[in-house]
Amino acid sequence: MKAFLGSMTGRVFITLLLGVVTSAALTQLAADYERLHLFEQQRDQHLLERAEQLVMATEIVPASARSVYLSVANRPGLRLEVGTPLPLATTHSWFARSLAARLGQGYTISSAATRPPSCELPNQQPVLYGLIHAEWRGACELLNIRLRDGAELRLSVLPPRQSPALQTDYRTVIALFLLSIGFLAYLVARMTTRPLKQLAQAAQDLGQDINRAPLDLTGASEIRQASAAFNAMQARIRQYIFQRTQMLAAITHDLQTPLTRMRLRLEKVSEAELQERLIGDLSAMQQMVREGLDLARSMDTTETMQMLDLDSLLEAVCADAVDAGQQVDLAGRAGMALLGRPLDLRRCLGNLIDNAVKYGREARVNVDRINGAARVRIRDSGPGIPQAEMKRVFDPFYRVETSRSRESGGTGLGLTIARNIAEQHGGSIALANHPEGGLEVTLMLPEYYPNK
Repeated sequence: MKAFLGSMTGRVFITLLLGVVTSAALTQLAADYERLHLFEQQRDQHLLERAEQLVMATEIVPASARSVYLSVANRPGLRLEVGTPLPLATTHSWFARSLAARLGQGYTISSAATRPPSCELPNQQPVLYGLIHAEWRGACELLNIRLRDGAELRLSVLPPRQSPALQTDYRTVIALFLLSIGFLAYLVARMTTRPLKQLAQAAQDLGQDINRAPLDLTGASEIRQASAAFNAMQARIRQYIFQRTQMLAAITHDLQTPLTRMRLRLEKVSEAELQERLIGDLSAMQQMVREGLDLARSMDTTETMQMLDLDSLLEAVCADAVDAGQQVDLAGRAGMALLGRPLDLRRCLGNLIDNAVKYGREARVNVDRINGAARVRIRDSGPGIPQAEMKRVFDPFYRVETSRSRESGGTGLGLTIARNIAEQHGGSIALANHPEGGLEVTLMLPEYYPNK
């Protein structure tokens, strides 16, 4: 949940959900208050008409039968009784003035100083699906009425009882309302952030495969524009890498001829010690040129991705190392396949094993599976690397002076090439000094690498 709320989808979802719920709640609240106001007005008008009819009908009934008639004619909300007048209020209400205007001359209508007991009790009407209540503000009072024959009546205008419609359990309605809004907000959030996720995934895939297929130009105009810009950037980067690789290949090819001529001429040097030194320097130059080209090629992913059995690949690499006279031991099994480039992975594993043998005399390779990824650990018996140098050894041409001798050879490009290949396969390489001595290199490779 924390990851979802921290994502763009979660934030857009929460913003939409709160915005829609707040807007809907305010709209519903305003509509409920307007409905309640109209209900108050319509009920007051209805009671006014009933009161007029009831007073005029009572006047026609003989005085001796009025009490019996009123006991039958009275209905909820309006009660007319025969009785003595009550003390008058200082001002007359709207209902009293309106009823007097309707009855005309000969009738005396006045507001009483007291109100019916039910008017003093709070009459709450539910609004906003019953979550809050509003106080009834319609007519609720006692009136003194004098008929044209001088008879005195008391009229009680009472508040309404809650109708069954207003007593509805709205919990189901609220739940369905929130679910529908939540579903709609999630769809909108997902639709909004999905192109961003596709661009982010494309950027990640671009770092692993510069030759990946370009993005489809679909969706809104802004998304199509961003996708087109991304595809153009990918094409430019691919062209730059291709030109650099071609340039390095040409330099390497052109250097091979003069270096070969120099090697042939060095064979004619009469002084054996000088000849040996010059040939050693020439060999180092040739190796640096070759590994420089390998570094450029490790960043140019032109090889086709295919499913590989990691255990078989490791066995083949270790067997080749043993055939070359290196001391390499292999233990464990990953028991998984991965999507990768066979030659690049062989170069990556070969570089790591060569480094272990070159600087630590032997390579003990252990492979297992952890958290859905293959873990290849290569440990040597060398002096290790100072902690401060752990990150710098991945820099091109960087070599540790104190712990590893230059006499062992190498150009300082092996780990750089291996890391480039691992990252192109969605993996990583980490270094650590083993507690029992020696350097341990950990290569992590995911079980499945999506090639989009």
